[in-house]
Amino acid sequence: MPFDHHGNRSFTATSIDKNAPPYSGVYGLSDAREWLFVGESANIQSELRRQLIHPDEFLKGRRPSGFTFELCPEESRGERCNQLVRELTPAGNSGS
Repeated sequence: MPFDHHGNRSFTATSIDKNAPPYSGVYGLSDAREWLFVGESANIQSELRRQLIHPDEFLKGRRPSGFTFELCPEESRGERCNQLVRELTPAGNSGS
C-alpha cells in the first residue's frame, strides 16, 4: 500500500518547514517521473531539511521536486520503509 494520505508537497525549505512534522515516520522523494528515494527518520522535518541542503550521493545528481511522508512509530518504521521500497522501487534504494 502506498503512503497513507499521499500528498505530494514541493521539496523546498518553505514547504518542508510548513508541511513536514518533526516526528517519527517514513518519507519519499520524487520528481515528475519517478520515486527517487524512500527513507525513515525519527524527525521527518529535520531529515528532509538535511536532504535538501546536503543530499546523499545518489540525490546529488538528481533534483527531487516533491516529498510525501507518513507518521510511523519508531518500532515499525524500518518495516514500513522496506515495504514502501519494495512496492514503489525508488531508483535511489536499488541497493537496499
